[in-house]
Amino acid sequence: MPKNIGFVSTRFAGTDGVSLESSKWAQILWEDESVSYWYSGLSDRDAHVSHIVPEAHFNHPENLWINNKVWGHAHRSPLVSDRISKIARYLKSTLYDFTNRFDINLIIAQNVLAIPMHIPLGIALTEFLAETGMPAIGHHHDFFWERTRFSLGCAPDYLNMAFPPNLRNIRHVVINKAAEEQLGFRKGVSSLMIPNVFDFETPAPEPDEYSQDFREAIGLKPDDVLILQPTRIVPRKGIEHAIKLIGMLGDKRYKLVISHEAGDEGLEYKHMLEELAKAEGVDVFFVSSRIGEVRQYDAQGNKIYTLWDVYPFADLVTYPSTYEGFGNALLEAIYFRVPILVNRYSIFVQDIEPKGFRLALMDGILTKNVVSEVRRILEDEQYRQDMVEHNYQVAMKYFSYSVLKRSLRTLITSLAGQ
Repeated sequence: MPKNIGFVSTRFAGTDGVSLESSKWAQILWEDESVSYWYSGLSDRDAHVSHIVPEAHFNHPENLWINNKVWGHAHRSPLVSDRISKIARYLKSTLYDFTNRFDINLIIAQNVLAIPMHIPLGIALTEFLAETGMPAIGHHHDFFWERTRFSLGCAPDYLNMAFPPNLRNIRHVVINKAAEEQLGFRKGVSSLMIPNVFDFETPAPEPDEYSQDFREAIGLKPDDVLILQPTRIVPRKGIEHAIKLIGMLGDKRYKLVISHEAGDEGLEYKHMLEELAKAEGVDVFFVSSRIGEVRQYDAQGNKIYTLWDVYPFADLVTYPSTYEGFGNALLEAIYFRVPILVNRYSIFVQDIEPKGFRLALMDGILTKNVVSEVRRILEDEQYRQDMVEHNYQVAMKYFSYSVLKRSLRTLITSLAGQ
């Protein structure tokens, strides 16, 4: 195993999929006596193993200016090309600094060579790998062709070159079967599919003294039933289906709790959900102000809980998304042994459903049969317990750390023999 591994991305901070999955990879690699170091524009990793370059963050003013000039335009000016080239050269020099500082002998690029949120950094890393021949793994969570915001732009040359690059010293990893097929079709490169994973070998934590008052803190009564929507408030999450579901269940005890905030794509969708909930007579609790990445107290002295503090109190998780790259919240709910309603989004149908999970399933619409199944889950305790225990065992087989460990060893062995 390589001794010193360098993770590279625009950001390693918070609870986004890239930050979470990279931490899991680092944990597995540590067990094989490899030390992980972190290059990014923003990081919450230990400062002693981090190399922070502000210009590498996707929200740096230079990069925001470039994105504004590239996306949504059919042509770019020489000035834009010049700025991209200059920033890429600078970032490439910082990659040399990073690898020399920590004596890196394997690079793991976390989504930075997949989605072009930071074109100069993708170019810089591609050129660095081409110049050094350093072994690398590209861990690709979502590609530019999967996002409408990148469908019109004036950077096809950069996309062809670096998102992702086709170099002999890089091995590609995708998180779902559709991405594997599209990468082969569009780029002519093979990849290994490694799904997002969870530490199912370690039981989920129980509520403790800090978290045990969560229900009371957000205003739930003792006999209320907590139905959790553990996602951001954006249209593709299909949260209107969760509201409709509770309206069709027709029980005032059922309350919808939405954990994350709106704003990423405007507030119109949240306003629509509020109007729908009022029309359906459904109580919705928007609790993002009480949910954070770490436990703490806000300025008013209120407790801030983590999402992991919330799951143990959930009676049902709704996951009616129309699209997901994989579905981390799905695995989290299974980990905490909570039953789930799932809208059969494409990646779920192809990669997750065949594994044999027992879930309440809908196909774009809520039927009476779906509502009846959810009612049985909520009212029949033995049925619910059998379901969540079955799902835990299935997830242990297909989405545990042991699966990731085998896959990483295969990848690194392949690179060693390139």
